[in-house]
Amino acid sequence: MPRSRFPTRPLDSDPPSSGRVVPEQVQSSPAKEAKQEDSANSVETNVLARAQAGDHQAFAQLYSLHKRRIYSLCLRMVGNIAEAEDLTQEAFLQLHRKIATFRGDSAFSTWLHRLAINVVLMQLRKKGLSVISLDEAMEPAVEERPGRSFGAPDLTLSGAIDRMALQRAIDELPAGYRLIFVLHDIEGYEHNEIADMLECSVGNSKSQLHKARLKLRDALRIISHEEGRR
Repeated sequence: MPRSRFPTRPLDSDPPSSGRVVPEQVQSSPAKEAKQEDSANSVETNVLARAQAGDHQAFAQLYSLHKRRIYSLCLRMVGNIAEAEDLTQEAFLQLHRKIATFRGDSAFSTWLHRLAINVVLMQLRKKGLSVISLDEAMEPAVEERPGRSFGAPDLTLSGAIDRMALQRAIDELPAGYRLIFVLHDIEGYEHNEIADMLECSVGNSKSQLHKARLKLRDALRIISHEEGRR
């Protein structure tokens, strides 16, 4: 059966045309935002239940709610727009097949997030791409050895870094480094979770993350130098 294409480009919303304070703006508060979030969660729970019962319109609503985040995740992991679009489509096809198995043990968004990651990893393995090189040494070379423990925030990569330059540097990372950097530093997974997903050791995950950060730091210096010469 031919697969339908899912649109993946985000829509921009227009900013308010006036700075005048209106009653709706005055009412904005943490309590109101929490109420709105609870309402949105209630709507999603209802839509999810209908989708699990086979309601195709409800499934289309779930797709609309989550497509941007899943596409963004796929794009970060593979660094290729066309491939990210295909993987987003495949993730939602997998969701359509497996949605009845969701039991609510975690948030639906978390469950879908994991499903999408597995789709990307399976595709990389089918292509024969080594997700993680188990031949990598567990410790970096002496000159690369960090002065802090693995997994600590890398302050040299935070702050006012041009986002396009950072994304370019991430895209240029070797596949294994990029995956672990995205999963740990962007998506927030712990090393033990990454080790489980990628079928490698915790030490290997930490080592790859450190080396990914070193490569990113070097790439950002080069990009900054190139921009300075223009």
